[in-house]
Amino acid sequence: MHIAILTFEGFNELDSLIALGILNRVKQPGWRVSIASPAARVRSMNDVVIEAQASLEDACDADAVLVGSGVRTRDVVADSALMSQLRLDPTRQLLGAQCSGTLILARLGLLDDLPACTDLTTRPWVEEAGVAVLNQPFVAKGNVATAGGCLASQYLAAWFIARLEGVEAARSAIHYVAPVGEKEAYVTRAMENVSPFL
Repeated sequence: MHIAILTFEGFNELDSLIALGILNRVKQPGWRVSIASPAARVRSMNDVVIEAQASLEDACDADAVLVGSGVRTRDVVADSALMSQLRLDPTRQLLGAQCSGTLILARLGLLDDLPACTDLTTRPWVEEAGVAVLNQPFVAKGNVATAGGCLASQYLAAWFIARLEGVEAARSAIHYVAPVGEKEAYVTRAMENVSPFL
């Protein structure tokens, strides 16, 4: 099981790395989570440089793909050569997008007739792409999910885990990363946001 987190230049660390951390709480044989980028190294919006663990081609073959956000997402969607490499398919993959990553799914035509969630900055661009934006942190239909707000990445991660390994695995992963003294409240909130869409 390979989950690829698409991470572009100018990426938001909270989106890509929180999801990476939560998704990696699943310890099953063959479970692999990787940062997938168009270059060997990418620099975040705050000048953190990370190395890619997978290519965009690898991501297109993954079982699940999470599209992270960043300050240069509009540059990504304006780059036709880059966008043409993103051959994502919800009939064979779980797809999720975080904040401005929703704009990428919209421009790929993967949100046709689906409402979506995104951050407040990206909302007008997603709406301009013809997608209705909801005022909530998470929504999913079929194999496509979107989340809005950096810390909503926990909901995307929980949804991916619940779909791929089951609800108890998702609860366990969220419980592990939740603050001490607030674990049950965090698990309850996460699953209340995700469960209607499983």
